[in-house]
Amino acid sequence: MTDKILLGCIADDFTGATDLANMLVRGGMRTVQTIGIPIVSLDQPAEAVVIALKSRTVPANEAVAQSLTALQWLRAHGCRQFYFKYCSTFDSTNAGNIGPVTSALMHALQTDFTIACPAFPENGRSVYRGHLFVADTLLNESGMEHHPLTPMTDANLVRVLQRQTERKIGLLRFDTIARGDAAIKAARSALCEQGVAIAIADAISDSDLYSLGEACADLPLLTGGSGLALGLPGNFQRAGLLPAAADAARLPALRGRAAVLSGSCSRATNGQVAHWKTSGRPAYKIDPMALADGEPVVENAIAFAAALPPEEPVLIYATSEPEEVRTVQQRLGAAESGAQVERALASIARLLADDGVNKFVVAGGETSGAVVLALGVTALRIGMQIDPGVPWTVSLGDRPVALALKSGNFGAPDFFMKALRLLQPSLEAS
Repeated sequence: MTDKILLGCIADDFTGATDLANMLVRGGMRTVQTIGIPIVSLDQPAEAVVIALKSRTVPANEAVAQSLTALQWLRAHGCRQFYFKYCSTFDSTNAGNIGPVTSALMHALQTDFTIACPAFPENGRSVYRGHLFVADTLLNESGMEHHPLTPMTDANLVRVLQRQTERKIGLLRFDTIARGDAAIKAARSALCEQGVAIAIADAISDSDLYSLGEACADLPLLTGGSGLALGLPGNFQRAGLLPAAADAARLPALRGRAAVLSGSCSRATNGQVAHWKTSGRPAYKIDPMALADGEPVVENAIAFAAALPPEEPVLIYATSEPEEVRTVQQRLGAAESGAQVERALASIARLLADDGVNKFVVAGGETSGAVVLALGVTALRIGMQIDPGVPWTVSLGDRPVALALKSGNFGAPDFFMKALRLLQPSLEAS
């Protein structure tokens, strides 16, 4: 690992980590993403390291413990600033985990102020007067209110975060942010005098994110979605710490078969699955009920994929509409139904890799975590962007695998084919 790691990042899920890493690479920072806390030093040049945890939906005390261990590793490797990354839809419950983790990191870094900004306008996430919008819709009317693990029923992030922590939550308003660096710093000081420890930061455009990033360059800790990271590479460049890197997104070429695995049941992923199927592409659906009944679902999926021509990518999915998800959860329980699907897709990924598949598009944070663990991936080099928030990556090690790890809510309807065409241009456009 290079001795010039500038930014140390902790992400609460795998796709979120990749989303953040993609943003940093776009800014010219060579970035390595690790799957979990590294056991050994990474023999890769990088100015940013993103540690991907699977802590979004675990009990809050476990999320705090994992995050503090990650922070310890990053501090030991000389990082100058730290970033806690969570979902742009602020996925959490009243018990956490955004508030407890943020508070614990602040305590460890001995800082009494930070900001929280999940906004990502390029992907339709904006924060206005403390309220989170998904496109033109309030968060609690966007479909996220039906999330099986973290239903978001309140769009007011000041209220949401205040329920998760004893630290005082405040608001850094859009009209202040629009006035730039000096106004933001003055507002920060005023909030601190009022006892505010964490300020929800409005952002309705990329320029707001750049302004926030520049005005908060001195903060030891930043928290947010990936959008807030837009301005961070520029801070390091202005400080003379980061040279321009034209090859930050360069990845090695891989030859082999491709597959798409989808466990997300988000609105966006449902649209992507539908687009793939209506385009006449081969697809195999995982039935959670059949899994629960002990049917050979994994074996049948592998047989379906094996019968296709080697150049034909397959979609294997458990993606379903909300009503079907509710029916399954009523029978199996939310946690068990999700765990069964994750285990099945992880097994399928491992068997596909044994059959020569070395390019995977994976939809869903929990699914992505299960797949990368099943494939034995410990670290990723971040490459070119497919859609906002989603890059291609290649695993480090003796048997490299290309992975596009997509948050359920991200990507255009044709995302799956778009991703594969970037690596296999011979695939016809759908």
